[in-house]
Amino acid sequence: MARRLDYDEEKEKCKKFLKEFYLDGDQGKSFTYGEQLVRLAHREQIALTIDLDDVAEIDQELAENIAKNSRRYQALFCDAIHELLPDYKEREPQAVDSLDVYIEHRLLMEQQLRARDGANIQRDPRNMFPPELLRRFEVHFRQQQAIKPMSVRQVRADSIGKLLTVRGIVTRATEVKPVMAVATYTCDQCGAETYQPVGGPSFMPVLTCLSEVCRTNRSGGRLYLQTRGSKFVKFQELKIQEHSDQVPVGNIPRSMTVYCRGTTTRQAQPGDHVVVAGVFLPMVRTGFRQMSAGLLADTYLEACVIEKVNRMKQLADDDEKTDEDIMSMAQEHEFYEKLASSIAPEIYGHEDIKKALLLLLVGGVDRSPQGMKIRGNINICLMGDPGVAKSQLLSYIDRLAPRSQYTTGRGSSGVGLTAAVMRDPLTGEMTLEGGALVLADQGVCCIDEFDKMMDGDRTAIHEVMEQQTVSIAKAGIMTSLNARVSILAAANPAYGRYNPKRSVEANIQLPAALLSRFDLLWVIQDKPDVEADLRLAQHITYVHQHSVQPPTEYEPLPMKHVARYIALAKQKTPVVPEALTDYFVGAYVEMRKEARNSTDTTYTSARTLLGILRLSTALARLRLADAVEKDDVNEAMRLMEMSKFSLHEEETGKRHVKPVDAIYSIIRELAGDKSEVKVDTARQRCTTKGFTPDQFSQCLAEYERLDVWQVNSAQTRITFVQ
Repeated sequence: MARRLDYDEEKEKCKKFLKEFYLDGDQGKSFTYGEQLVRLAHREQIALTIDLDDVAEIDQELAENIAKNSRRYQALFCDAIHELLPDYKEREPQAVDSLDVYIEHRLLMEQQLRARDGANIQRDPRNMFPPELLRRFEVHFRQQQAIKPMSVRQVRADSIGKLLTVRGIVTRATEVKPVMAVATYTCDQCGAETYQPVGGPSFMPVLTCLSEVCRTNRSGGRLYLQTRGSKFVKFQELKIQEHSDQVPVGNIPRSMTVYCRGTTTRQAQPGDHVVVAGVFLPMVRTGFRQMSAGLLADTYLEACVIEKVNRMKQLADDDEKTDEDIMSMAQEHEFYEKLASSIAPEIYGHEDIKKALLLLLVGGVDRSPQGMKIRGNINICLMGDPGVAKSQLLSYIDRLAPRSQYTTGRGSSGVGLTAAVMRDPLTGEMTLEGGALVLADQGVCCIDEFDKMMDGDRTAIHEVMEQQTVSIAKAGIMTSLNARVSILAAANPAYGRYNPKRSVEANIQLPAALLSRFDLLWVIQDKPDVEADLRLAQHITYVHQHSVQPPTEYEPLPMKHVARYIALAKQKTPVVPEALTDYFVGAYVEMRKEARNSTDTTYTSARTLLGILRLSTALARLRLADAVEKDDVNEAMRLMEMSKFSLHEEETGKRHVKPVDAIYSIIRELAGDKSEVKVDTARQRCTTKGFTPDQFSQCLAEYERLDVWQVNSAQTRITFVQ
């Protein structure tokens, strides 16, 4: 049988802990909670958070009792602090607000009533000042570090009254409003005040005066609630939902209501991943609410500590490598290729697509010249035949990104992607509940089966992809929500497979207004090729047997190292130097010229130039550099060219042309009527067309051997043989 606790003895333990706990430091003993009591006495601090790890060092049994009966020990610590504060007050607080004046007036009135009625007369407890009315501090508990956070699904009935730590994502947050903590009534006959502490969301008002005068005279005075003498505290309700990785297959995510009071309000916004420590309690209903609820009871979590989850900080704590070690990897040889090959290493091939996805994770730099906003997020759409691992790439990016949402086209509506207007059950007001794009703010939103979306729902993301906001005008709510998100979409071509005999518009069947918002639009075709099919089959069977990718040229980096490096790279804000301005302009004009000469005019616009700028700044971030270089621009234009090449590959017949012959055609066109061409100019032009430096060098050597041209010894000039 459990030992019955003596709460007076427990309160003395609380006092002892607050007074005697200290930490050893360089300056000697540091009485952590004693210093906080001084600040509480001087009104320089409001909340006192007690760490149960500190309590366990002094008294392990007391720490266990606090975790099991947190609400009662919260009241005991409040009483203990209230009794200790006069000893720690060194001076009178300078800031005197209206509540201080009110409390001073009420204490003076209490002394006068005692002098008039006599100290021996027993007054009704409701006519005495409740301690909640006079206290100006809050007490919260922090769970021990050894106890791992729970999911919402793991919270059971045996957790009632205990201190819990729950992990989830905030899906809704109400406005902060005052809630009554102590109700004060005034009698219309004798003028006495009656006080009623309010513990829940509702209460039954007191109607009859219980003062000594009214009871003696039997006057039956009526009580009227006065707001000036009542005490209100800040209140906010949060709704947290368990993470997708905590939901079993075939189940829907569970939610939990979190009540925040005082200093715990305004600590989280919708979309934040949080860890909430608080007391799990049943919701007390009175009056008609209890009758309407029937036999059902609701529960909530009274928040003590709300902490935002920093995934990068968790990875850094669990990793033995420091930030300097992670940043030093950028100096390694061919680090760009190694980092790109580390994205979804189990998937065979798609080297350029993985490089583009790496740049999507890093992102470009946002610009806001004179109020105008130019987005830095990169949007990519993957179009491909069935079975080319589009969904696998999306799911890997969803796991790798520190903040992401994964959804499918058929299972998503326009409201589910942007924001829904809901009626708050607590206040009855209309509130906004963010959708997938709002919850993925400053992250990545992966949309699979993009072509299966309804046209009306698909237009909901037009504003998000370019303006990075969600504008709402529903039910009298007119506002704009932030949706600074990168869109990674995967879609199947119309008619199941990509038909090279049809045009790009007929294959994709997406509006041009939407396609122009994607920085890169990639078509992945499943073409029969004996050598490629053999390598792919060997790769798949190896992964199936060993559950790891086969040995490759580059050893893939662990996912946590890739995530940490991307987080460090996103802290850089590289700029475009003046020397590269003309190069950007010339490259864009050349791309417009090619688009004008071709039959397709859909994909080259001013947004294309902005896309090249975004990709270039992302590459500079990846190098941890402060300025964009010409090589970054060339690589960005190469990726842009390769994405367009995937769209027109069958139409132009480039698949049957050897890279060496194609490079020769480019150099011949660049020379025109001249007999000489600079090697650097030719190399840059070929690089932007999607060819590698090795292929360019091979072309120079082969055609020099055929005596078509000659290259000088310094490798700076190509001279055609007449």
